Order: sequence, then C-alpha cells, then structure tokens
Amino acid sequence: MQPEVIADYACECGENPLWHAVEKAVYWCDIPAGRIFRFLPKTGKHEQIYHGELVGGFTIQTDGSLLLFMARGSVKLLGVGKLITVIDEIESERETRFNDVIADPEGRVFCGTMSTAQRPGRLYRLDPPSKLTLLLEGIGCSNGLGFTPDLKHLYYTDSFARTIYIFDYDQKSGEISNRHVFVQVPEEDGLPDGLTVDSMGYIWSARWDGSSIVRYTPGGKLDRRILFPAKKITSLVFGGEGLREIYITTGGGENKPAEGAGAGALFRLSQEISGTPEFCSRIGL
Repeated sequence: MQPEVIADYACECGENPLWHAVEKAVYWCDIPAGRIFRFLPKTGKHEQIYHGELVGGFTIQTDGSLLLFMARGSVKLLGVGKLITVIDEIESERETRFNDVIADPEGRVFCGTMSTAQRPGRLYRLDPPSKLTLLLEGIGCSNGLGFTPDLKHLYYTDSFARTIYIFDYDQKSGEISNRHVFVQVPEEDGLPDGLTVDSMGYIWSARWDGSSIVRYTPGGKLDRRILFPAKKITSLVFGGEGLREIYITTGGGENKPAEGAGAGALFRLSQEISGTPEFCSRIGL
C-alpha cells in the first residue's frame, strides 16, 4: 500500500483522475493551468494532451472523447485536436467555474461550481443532449461525487462544510432527494476533496491539506488511512486490470518545499480491492 509516483508535472491543482476503459489509460488535469494529461500503464508512457482554457473537470463520452467543464459555466467537447462548444456559458456562473463532475449510468452529468465572494456554489445536472437543471444552492465548495454499487444513492462532498452527504438517487429520472450527512470531517483532518467508491461499497475520500486518502465503511466508520508525501491530495479513481489500482492526484506542485516532495504528482496504489467502473456521458451526441 505504498504510493508510487507515476508522473510529476508539478500540478498546481492536479484533479479529476479518470480511467478510460477503451484506451486503458488514466486521464487527469491541472485545473488553473488548463492542462490535461494521459498515462498508459501498459507502456508506462505519459504525456500532456491538451493545454488551453481552464478545465475544472471532465467526463469521458461514449464515443471516447472528453467532455470538458470549464470557467463561466462553459461545457465543450474535446475531440481530435479541436474543441466543440456544447454550452457557451451560464449567465449566473460567469464569475466562477465548474469543479468536480461525474457521469451517471444514463449519460447525464452531475456538475458542481465553485463559490464566489457574492454567491455560494451550486450543483447542476446536465441531461442529454444539453439540458441543464439546477439541483442545489448554498454550497461552499462543490466536490467529490460517487454512486453506491446498487445505484440507489449518490455521495456528494461540500469541502468547505467538511461534509460528505448521501442522497437517494433515482436512476430513471436522475433526481436526488433526502439529503443526509454521511461523514463530518474533523478540522485537523484537512478538507474532504475528491471521492470514489469500491466494489464493496466502501467510500474513498481524498484530503486537501491532510496528506492522505481515507476509506470509510458504508456505515460511515473510518476504516483505513494512507499517507502521501504531499499535503494537498485532491482526488482518486480505480483503474488498471480489474480496476485493482488506485490513481491519486495532488496539488501544490508550484511550491514543493512547503507542500511536500510529491506535491503536484500523479500517484498509484496497487492493492487487493477492486473499484466500480465509472460511467460515460452522452452529452451533445
């Protein structure tokens, strides 16, 4: 369970690791720098595949392209070397950006925005082909999302509230309801950031300024903690053969002396627990 550095691009805010099942590759981004990277475990090769506008998060489409969630509420498709606009902007999000996103089994995307000095963040649902619905307001920092293996519940993180919530989730309609607190994170533990769920239904949560990822039982009990040589652990995803590897992103790469030797790197953990597959979006197709 020792973290292994896979690629170090000194990301200021490495985020959104996502396993591309067709390419058998891991994608991740550096949000403020507008960079996206890809790692192929079979060859050990990694590369930067995009540098442009800020990318707050992304999903993989059913056709293999990337759906980028950006600043001002903009949503764009990244195909072969070009961007196609799906949503140019959301008027009420002109002063902020998208942060964490997740596709559901029907190809919808739950997508959150950051708060500003004038207004807290929000959570939206984007339905195919491009219908946007506001779900939640009053969010401090919209973050990590994940589904229970039975697809009856959705986990959702508000980092600034130090809270992971659990909702009832209706796969047919995409509606979420009956919000409850799943975990309240103590101040000394850092901020809860990205999130994923394994095949046993245990919840893995990254810790910004907590130098760790933690695993909770489905009942919300802390089960294990894995430490990293970086303070800002941002997100994680299962990938590799049988989804038995965990890929973890970090931030703080612009200040390694203060943030840790591994700050801004992509890490890998190989272990006995398998993950659940991530879903593909079907927006704008």
